[in-house]
Amino acid sequence: MAHYSIKDLENFTGVKAHTIRIWEKRYNLVEPKRTCTNIRFYDDDDLKKLLNVSILNRHGFKISNIVNFSDEIINEKILDLAQTQNDVESQIESLVVAMIDMDEARFEKVFNTAVINLGFEEAILRIMYPFFEKIGILWQIGTINPAQEHFISSLLRQKLIVAIDGIVDDINGHAKSFLLFLPEGEFHELGLIFYHYLIKKNKHKVYYLGETVPFEGLVEISRQKNIDYIVTSMVTAISEDESQSYLAELSDQFKNSRIFLTRHQAKNYTYKLPQNVIIIDNVNQFKEELSNIS
Repeated sequence: MAHYSIKDLENFTGVKAHTIRIWEKRYNLVEPKRTCTNIRFYDDDDLKKLLNVSILNRHGFKISNIVNFSDEIINEKILDLAQTQNDVESQIESLVVAMIDMDEARFEKVFNTAVINLGFEEAILRIMYPFFEKIGILWQIGTINPAQEHFISSLLRQKLIVAIDGIVDDINGHAKSFLLFLPEGEFHELGLIFYHYLIKKNKHKVYYLGETVPFEGLVEISRQKNIDYIVTSMVTAISEDESQSYLAELSDQFKNSRIFLTRHQAKNYTYKLPQNVIIIDNVNQFKEELSNIS
């Protein structure tokens, strides 16, 4: 069972902690449990209820009325809102509930509505990216169940792969070659898959190697293929010395390639990067870099 602090609830729902306590006392909305050392905590059911209540409350439903709704009515109203309103925050919160419940049907409704309203690319940028940022911090500190995060990641991964497969290959003589991979020990590839989508949409050639690629494999690729650009990322916390050494080797192995390193651990680096390594702060910067490639 997941344990959430009241601060966790605030981070997930946007409802201030003191408001949660008022709703707790006045309406018995959620009921905190206590550890053997008498520390208050909340569980998945509390988080789901508060997420749903916050969505309805934000859309004009009074808290005094919401507390009298059955779970069935709440879920019905939430799904109606998700399919009729272009409210990004509510859609993100609905995805959190889908993750906790491991509810694929709910994920499909929220995601498909976002794609209809915004288009595929904007749905990823405006809803899925903020969603994973929201759960990422709590996942790292062990607040949420990793299985739940893997469940929702797998669903999005399927969507991205289908979208990539749906792009008609239209590579011409001016196309550049991109090598995409994560270093050995790196497993969080959703961002890399989305970059694959963007590169292919821009009619370039992609060699996608995926997660946890040994360096020896990269050496072999460098011998076989002429690579213009590399896209990679370092999410796992490694020492600055290790990262510096790895990037130096990568830069040396691919002297004639430009290396895009998405900014995760990179934001903490204090050493000078190799000349052909470019830090990418966000997806929009990467899209701009793509637009400048001819």
